[in-house]
Amino acid sequence: MPNTVLYLVPTPIGNLEDITLRAIRVLGEVGTVLCEDTRTSGRLLQHLNIKKPLLSYHLHNEHQQVPRLLDRLEKGETMALVSDAGTPGISDPGFLLVRECLARGLGVECLPGATAFVPALLKSGFGAERFTFEGFLPVKKGRQTRLQQLASETRTMIFYESPHRIVKTLGQLAEVLGPTRPASVSRELTKLFEETVTGTLASLEADFAARTAIKGEIVVVVEGNLAPPPREPRPGREDRYRRAADDDDTAYED
Repeated sequence: MPNTVLYLVPTPIGNLEDITLRAIRVLGEVGTVLCEDTRTSGRLLQHLNIKKPLLSYHLHNEHQQVPRLLDRLEKGETMALVSDAGTPGISDPGFLLVRECLARGLGVECLPGATAFVPALLKSGFGAERFTFEGFLPVKKGRQTRLQQLASETRTMIFYESPHRIVKTLGQLAEVLGPTRPASVSRELTKLFEETVTGTLASLEADFAARTAIKGEIVVVVEGNLAPPPREPRPGREDRYRRAADDDDTAYED
């Protein structure tokens, strides 16, 4: 196994006590910390009493940064990649750098840790044996197409959403999946005002539409389609006779 040069380090999604001892050790040992927002990650490192060079790595500069980072990593420099909250690479930048590191034979290690969708899934009360993580739905192009594709999904579905789009998203989910489909909305997970509301898609839409303000990152969990698939009708006696006659005609044509 190649020596590890890049570490993916989960950070707390709210409660700072959720950082792991291993994450603290790795952040203290690497040469550089790559972060979405240096101010956010800087406050976390200050809380942990860790002083490290911070380098901005986010959605809008990752294509430019990757070649430069690979050059440094190939020379043996070690780096930790963190997101503002949660596990980097899950609805956050990280995939591109990891892929290129692996293509060059550079060692990559991912630490286990905080991520928002796991507690939201377990708190929903829906089946967690099989589920699909959808992340953020397309904002415009392809949004309705993706929703239609999910209409027959039998697994529990998990979505990330922003506060200013949650009402619209719940309405669209209700329109495509049905207003009575059970769902839950988790907000401000692990924080002081953590909230999980469970109901139907229609009731959740009405609940959040009536609020004067909605704050915090949001996870929506929707129960899968539990209705049995429609059964094709069995052919009647006339259909069986007609099919047999067709087979006889084919045999004579030979």
